Amino acid sequence: MKPERIVPVVPGPGQESVWDYPRPPRIERSTEQVVVLLGGTVIADTSDAVRVLETSHPPVYYLPRTAFRPGSLVPADGRSICEYKGQAAYLTVIAPGRREEAAAWTYPSPWSGYEELADRVAVYPGRMDSCTVDGEVVQAQPGDFYGGWITSRVVGPFKGAPGTLGW
Repeated sequence: MKPERIVPVVPGPGQESVWDYPRPPRIERSTEQVVVLLGGTVIADTSDAVRVLETSHPPVYYLPRTAFRPGSLVPADGRSICEYKGQAAYLTVIAPGRREEAAAWTYPSPWSGYEELADRVAVYPGRMDSCTVDGEVVQAQPGDFYGGWITSRVVGPFKGAPGTLGW
């Protein structure tokens, strides 16, 4: 249920409102071309992503681990729990001349209903040089915890900025 103080942006043609996304979140396959650039190097490129869609959040794109450049992902310290997806493990993202600690995460053993996330990795777009979806540069979801990807395809307002914790 939407808090009363939230006024969702009305989506235009070809757009989605994050306030129409479900809770618990839904997984949706995507054939969009997703490219992740770090240290001036393409570290991932795929048209086999899935989007996790959750109320008030921009989509999070999960890419097959095999889409990442060999050696670009190494285990990092830290764990977190999602009430729906299970326990996340963090990964450090490495490119020539650049290292971003715990800038990606995965669900090695996702909970029931989210099995499709196994062997997939999400990155924080704000920690990369750029992430693109079908050539459009992604904006990072506000805040330092959520990893949503904002494109012209989605409208908010988006959770993550100061004052949105209770959404």
